[in-house]
Parts: sequence; structure tokens; C-alpha cells
Amino acid sequence: MSSTTAPPWVIAEMSGSVLWLTLNRPGQRSPLSSQMINALQECLSAAAADSAVRCIVITGSGPAFSAGHDLREMTPQAGESDADCRARMQAILQACSRLMLGITESPKAVIACVQGVATAAGCQLVAACDLAIASEEARFCLPGVNIGAFCTTPLVAVGRNIHRKHAMELALTGDLFDAEDAVRMGLLNRVVPADRLRADTEALAQKIASKSAEGIARGKQAFYQQLNKPLAEAYSTTCEPMIDTMTTADAREGTQAFFDKRQPVWPQG
Repeated sequence: MSSTTAPPWVIAEMSGSVLWLTLNRPGQRSPLSSQMINALQECLSAAAADSAVRCIVITGSGPAFSAGHDLREMTPQAGESDADCRARMQAILQACSRLMLGITESPKAVIACVQGVATAAGCQLVAACDLAIASEEARFCLPGVNIGAFCTTPLVAVGRNIHRKHAMELALTGDLFDAEDAVRMGLLNRVVPADRLRADTEALAQKIASKSAEGIARGKQAFYQQLNKPLAEAYSTTCEPMIDTMTTADAREGTQAFFDKRQPVWPQG
């Protein structure tokens, strides 16, 4: 299939103020190949600058949310020197790291809607999102150990979501864990029946989209900045952002609406 007729790597669809991004290689289990990483990064960057987008949902298509890196890209190529192989794989991993950081640094809330299996960097993508909802049919694993490797980069995001012993259990066994286990570990917010996944995720996204965009942008940034700081420094770090947020036009409107016992009308832009 030529590049002119190939389907998009990511399908972007607006639902009100919510942007749905669907990984669109179901036949290949939507790997985070170079093309997929670049396409998803472009969508997220555009959404961050678009005031019409107030919440983002990332989901998959077919039986997998994402199978992680394309192993064909993560192995030596015919005739390739060791130095060239390492440089090429380094570029892929750096692009993937920028993608994961971009989700954390996005001013919009990002929700993972996990309809199928999420493995390796696919599991990392779930962990990088601010919230995650999964179908009862979803499964999660870090399978690098099964092929003589180790999921070191996926563990960065996964290990910041769940207890380290749970993270190491995922990484050391390479086993598939079900969605209920993922909730218990802290990787997911909730599990819902497959036939309710889209509707329940949409309802959550629309609820978030109805809040102050500026408040969420400032608050999300402050939360991630303080997360790994010592307690006293964390409180110090978050004081100024709290003041900044409480003195915005959005906060003035929200406070007045609270006293007026009405829904706030957020300023546009």
C-alpha cells in the first residue's frame, strides 16, 4: 500500500470539547513505531495549542491498545554496524521519551481508554496518561524479560504509578495481568464492562472538559513538578502556583458562581 493510500496512524475526532485519538494499526496491534510515535506527538502538540480542545482521550483499535515498540525497529538491521544500530534505537527511545513527557507536560488532561492488551511501551503509554479507564478485557504486561531483554524505559512511567514491588513483578515475570490487578496496583482508575468503556470514558472526559481550562493547566503542571520533591519543598513549590491559579479570571468566575449557586461560565481561550 502506498503512502498516499495508507490509513492515518492516528485518527483524531472531536466530541464536543474532547479530542479522541485512536491508534490506528489494529492489524499490527498498534505498535509504538517511529511513525506512530511521530503521529501521536503531532496530534498532542496541536491539541495543546488548541483552545477548543479541553480534554484528550487516547485509545486503541482492534484487540490491542498498543503492543509497544515495533520489534522490527528494535533489532539490528541487515548490514548495519553496531554503532549505527545503537544510534537508531537511541533516536527511537528518545522520541518515545519525548512523547511520554509531552503527555505529562500537556496543559490538557489526558485519559487512556484501554480496550485491549497494553504491553511494554503500550503499558508505559497508559501509565503516562493522567487517568486511565479499561475494559474488563484489557490486559497489561512488561514482557521484555521474556525475550532476554528488560522493559527499562516503560518502568519509568509504570514505576511512578504503582508500588515498586508491583512494578518489579510486572517486569521480572513478563506475565499478563488483568484489569482488576491493574486497578489494585494503581495503574488504572477503574474497570468497566467492554460495552460501557467508550460511554464511561466519554462521560469522564466531558466532565473534565467542563472545568476551567486554565485551572487544570496550572494545577496539572504544579502537581507533576512537586511529585518527587521532599515534602517541605513540595509545599513550597505549590504555594505560588496555587496563588496564581486563585487570582485568575477563571477562579474569580468559579468563586462567584459558587456563591451564586450556579454553574460557572468559563472565559474562552
